[in-house]
Amino acid sequence: QVQLVDSGGGLVQAGGSLRLSCTASGRSFSTSTMGWFRQAPREERQFVAAISGNPGRTYYADSVKGRFTISRDNARNTVYLQMNSLTPEDTAVYYCAADSRVPSPVVVSSRRWYGYWGQGTQVTVSS
Repeated sequence: QVQLVDSGGGLVQAGGSLRLSCTASGRSFSTSTMGWFRQAPREERQFVAAISGNPGRTYYADSVKGRFTISRDNARNTVYLQMNSLTPEDTAVYYCAADSRVPSPVVVSSRRWYGYWGQGTQVTVSS
């Protein structure tokens, strides 16, 4: 069983930055694929970014490429999402996700592929 705890959300002005963290329990963290998704009101949950287990291949949604960076610290069982140049369109609840399987580039962005989810952290970007 894996438990994920998301943190780091908050209120920020447009153009600002935030760093989200997700800490996982379980001994297989270093080989797990970790993802971030977001869900705005009245919208479906959307893929943001993911990072596979060693060697840590990264994947990004087009909307965040060049602004967001996903990284992981296996010693701390933690994955991070550094978000820069935030816009009001980035406002959403952000969810961490995990799965022990090795993803293909097709499934890594599918919310249905992930077996474990965090509770979510609210990110609000004001204009």
